[in-house]
Amino acid sequence: MNVLFVASEMEPFAKTGGLADVIGVLPKRLSDLGLDVRVVMPLYKEAERNLRRLGFKVQTIRNKEVMVPIDWISYKGKIKETKIDGITIYFLINEEFYDRDFIYGSPSGDFSDNDVRFGFLSLGALEIAKAMDFQPDIIHCNDWQTALVPISLKWKKHYNDEPFFKNTKVVYTIHNIAYQGLYQKELINKFGLPSYIFNMDGLEFYGKANLMKGGIISSDLVTTVSPRYAEEIKTPDYGYWLDGVLRSISNQGKLAGIMNGLDYDVWDPEKDNAICMKYSAENLDGKIMNKMKLRKHLGFKSKENKPLIGIVSRLADQKGIDLIVNFLDQILKLDVELVVLGTGDKNYENILTEDMNQYGDSFSAIIGYNDKKARAIYAGCDMFLMPSRFEPCGLGQLMALKYGTIPIVRGTGGLLDSIIDYNRNPERGNGFVFHEFNGEEMLKAIENAISVYNNPIDWTQLVRKAMAENFSWRKASEIYHNHYNRLLGH
Repeated sequence: MNVLFVASEMEPFAKTGGLADVIGVLPKRLSDLGLDVRVVMPLYKEAERNLRRLGFKVQTIRNKEVMVPIDWISYKGKIKETKIDGITIYFLINEEFYDRDFIYGSPSGDFSDNDVRFGFLSLGALEIAKAMDFQPDIIHCNDWQTALVPISLKWKKHYNDEPFFKNTKVVYTIHNIAYQGLYQKELINKFGLPSYIFNMDGLEFYGKANLMKGGIISSDLVTTVSPRYAEEIKTPDYGYWLDGVLRSISNQGKLAGIMNGLDYDVWDPEKDNAICMKYSAENLDGKIMNKMKLRKHLGFKSKENKPLIGIVSRLADQKGIDLIVNFLDQILKLDVELVVLGTGDKNYENILTEDMNQYGDSFSAIIGYNDKKARAIYAGCDMFLMPSRFEPCGLGQLMALKYGTIPIVRGTGGLLDSIIDYNRNPERGNGFVFHEFNGEEMLKAIENAISVYNNPIDWTQLVRKAMAENFSWRKASEIYHNHYNRLLGH
């Protein structure tokens, strides 16, 4: 089976969030099942830097170029190829679109031509498949940036009747429905799409063209990154005004929620060379040493064995950072220490930085993202806090579990699929869950965690149970494979 992934980012080449992590590992696990999996992504400036830094051998595909007409202008793209763990990666090159310091936009906002940049990626991916004579059984698209793949295959002239893609099925994964790719209705003409699809049954969305909506209704299967999120986005509270469309395709059997996994080859305290001392569930001495080193690095001087809570997050409303900011004083009055690592909303960055002046003995904010520091937090903290408003899947709680750092989460999306509340189910519990999005509920969950922490025998048992959880990509890849086979009638 030939599978072509099309994505706007991929670990380790270019990353802004969880999408890159998924594309960095799911194709590998599918390849392990015997599929021929290839990936198309843009060659950003960041990707070029990482290719050089990591020493990848990159080959320019000579005599192979793609031409993509957009708004009566023909844009040219060159192709470079590399391999990672047996997976072929095709980089689409266009300096005008991708030779920029950022992937989606500068600190002042999204790039105004993102519709063209990622439309070029979508159509360029189809042209790369033809140029490389890689006839896909499945094209697996991801988020609004690749929605023009299924839209074009269904409605665009010369693609909807292209023999090369006659038997191709399209899977479309929603990683975060909050970002939908909304543009003026002129987008329809810009990409040579028929005007009749601009209606409520097509791409029209409150007077604009919605690329994610188009991707949803033109694909053969829509997936999300956790079972709970697949249910949530069918409701007005979480569907961002696409809940009706999602209920419709769900009734047709075209919506599935598949829990993301964690790459245990990369995230494992027994193998992690970035932490100060490796450890396992059987021998937790290294976790104690990691906590001591982290506290020293943060400047925490208390001699008491206080619970150390970590947060590694984008600093945004979605992640519930407003709860942290508004209830920081009450959190620290629970006699805990707290470290936050992340970047995002400048207002939150400034507030958290200022809070260090007031709470510096027990609170630290590290603005920015650094993989080694993130790993130090996963390995050195006792608890990991994720108070998200909504969370399609979440990887932080899975990393925390593997490192024996007990998650305290709001019960939403993938957080509720992966974390079982210890107070409600001590036998199966692997963390602490609060359901209402408010500070009082969050504080109660933290208090519940502290009460167990104060009983070392119960806490050690909980840590070992958390580290034994298995959210590997192998199970998820088998589910995707089953869906692919079903679509192809196998």
